[in-house]
Amino acid sequence: MYTCGPTVYDYAHIGNLSAYIYADTLRRHLEYSGYEVRQIVNITDVGHLTADDLNQADSGQDKMLKASLREKKTPEEIARYYTKCFFADVKKLNIEKAHYYPRATAHIPQMIKMMEALFEKGLAYEKNGNVFYDVTKFKEYGKLSKKKIDELRCGARLDDHPDKKHSYDFALWLKAPKKHLLKWKSPWSFGYPGWHIECSAMAIEYLGETLDIHSGGEDHIFPHHENEIAQSEGVTGKPFSNLWFHNRFLLVNGKKMSKSENNFYTLKDITDKKYDPMVFRLLVLGSHYRSNLNFTWKRMDEARKNYEKITRFIKKLTEISSLSLSTEGGKNVDLTRFLQEFEDAMNNDLNTPLALSVFYDLISKMNKNIIDQKLAPEKAREILAILEKMNKVFGMKIELKTRSIPKVIFDLLKKREQARSKKKYKEADKIRLEIENKGFIVEDTPDGQKVRIKELLPS
Repeated sequence: MYTCGPTVYDYAHIGNLSAYIYADTLRRHLEYSGYEVRQIVNITDVGHLTADDLNQADSGQDKMLKASLREKKTPEEIARYYTKCFFADVKKLNIEKAHYYPRATAHIPQMIKMMEALFEKGLAYEKNGNVFYDVTKFKEYGKLSKKKIDELRCGARLDDHPDKKHSYDFALWLKAPKKHLLKWKSPWSFGYPGWHIECSAMAIEYLGETLDIHSGGEDHIFPHHENEIAQSEGVTGKPFSNLWFHNRFLLVNGKKMSKSENNFYTLKDITDKKYDPMVFRLLVLGSHYRSNLNFTWKRMDEARKNYEKITRFIKKLTEISSLSLSTEGGKNVDLTRFLQEFEDAMNNDLNTPLALSVFYDLISKMNKNIIDQKLAPEKAREILAILEKMNKVFGMKIELKTRSIPKVIFDLLKKREQARSKKKYKEADKIRLEIENKGFIVEDTPDGQKVRIKELLPS
């Protein structure tokens, strides 16, 4: 599984991060289903140009160089800093580590070798030290994006590089100006690679000539992934990827996220507002990857309530599971149907919203038993095991922060036990009420008195 990774010139925004959450959920579900997954996520530290909204993304300034000038640091320092920030965000969102994160700048020889193979196949040409892919020579060009060359020819926003045979051809290698900070020796010029060739070279290097799955955002379909196919299949003659997994754009209040709209958010913007990163993960999972996720602060509040409900429920189950109660509560509930419905939802095109609804349904049905204090500890343990299985796919970190029971409560319990042993039941009841007023509940069990925190009752 190859996942298009970050261009490390700035902080990842929440749209980028939502794509990694969807890819992580896919990987988790594959592993849950018994597959062994090898995932590669690339780090782009050269070759991604600023005008990537033009049809072939060959125009403008290298994003790494732009950041270098902006922050008065070397490109290497920029890459090192923002790669570190990316890994920090990934960790906060509980996204599983890829098996390897190859950097584009460390794979220039592999890219040059691939370009040489494209020349041998008659798919590449060179002029003035610049190397381009001749799109007309690859008959299946456009099969992923459904774009036709005739349509591209009429496109209003094509990059007309003077050395291209056709405006819709794309760059494999660009000759660098003398003072360019990022450049390498090649058979054609001192220069740097195009954005698309790096992913083809690194995907094949680490995963072989045909991938099982290639993932990324819908903005990668064209030109990035279309060009990856042309390069890779042009060299190998084999399918580049058996499956493509593309998530739709994240919108903010129904609009495309952009700095000009003042609706551009990073994970830090979310945590600065005191939201747990898991709340954002839950918001993402609540929207199907094929649908536009509409980010609003109101929806974040709703996701936070759901996250708190899940956390309270798991805390309560954990507490009940350690008790010694004689109750039949919940024993007749068939939990296997919840797990089956969850798996059916996830197997149906990764339907995370439906899978989450099964998760919430289980919580709602079992909460009634908890409120009535009728849930057997062994049933609580069984439910916890089911929730843990589901959460291996959802990937939510649930921190069970529990209050410690203070010494004064244990002293009162001791006094109550002494009163009960002397059959002073009114005094014992008075002490029980005092304990409850301090926020704790006393339960008399065959193993003696048990005390628990009152606030763990579900709301």
